[in-house]
Amino acid sequence: MSFTIPNLLTLLRMGLVPPFVVFLINGEAKKALMIVLAAGITDALDGFIARFFNQRSALGALLDPLADKLLVDSAYVVLAIPYIHHGFQIPLWVTVLVIARDVLLVVVATALYLAHGIRNFPVTLLSKVTTVFQFSAIVLVLFTSLWPELETAAIVVLYTMAALTLASGLDYVYRTNRRIEDRPRPAA
Repeated sequence: MSFTIPNLLTLLRMGLVPPFVVFLINGEAKKALMIVLAAGITDALDGFIARFFNQRSALGALLDPLADKLLVDSAYVVLAIPYIHHGFQIPLWVTVLVIARDVLLVVVATALYLAHGIRNFPVTLLSKVTTVFQFSAIVLVLFTSLWPELETAAIVVLYTMAALTLASGLDYVYRTNRRIEDRPRPAA
């Protein structure tokens, strides 16, 4: 296991998930918001350090998206529970959409690896933009418990994120199908 600084930052980000959930459940939106912001900073920092100081690793390539999905999915689940916080409640269908896309990505990646030995799954610009909107929606929803006047902005970002999540899921299915079709066929 390679314990590079980026990997340690990613592990730290994963460790922030339980206190984030506890703060949300206890109605401490400010503390939950601080954790999300800290997670966003460590995410940007680990990516920068990995690229700039050439500390990329196979472990980091696996852990980084996992850390993002843990935080995002946890946030969407908890923020969809009625009366958990005093701000805007994320609609259940949005939470289901976010989690369904993540499950789709993991299931398809696992199937491609097992069936075809495909290991490389490059991240697209659409997926990166979707992740930014997923985090932005969480931050705005948390802010609505402090400043209710931000609810309209939270709704706009949330629905934009839902459209991007759907589009990136469909794009992933399309690109996966193309990869399978473009693979060289064994000689008969």
